[in-house]
Amino acid sequence: MPDRVAFTLAAIIFALCALDLLANGGEAILFLGRKILDLSEYLIFWR
Repeated sequence: MPDRVAFTLAAIIFALCALDLLANGGEAILFLGRKILDLSEYLIFWR
């Protein structure tokens, strides 16, 4: 992946995280983190 694309994606992710922290107090980040943890536990079970 070229550096320009990587920096653009990082900037977009950072901006969305900042927006979530300002708008919801970080609730969406916490929700996604919990769902990713559930998914990883599910995948480990089927391994």
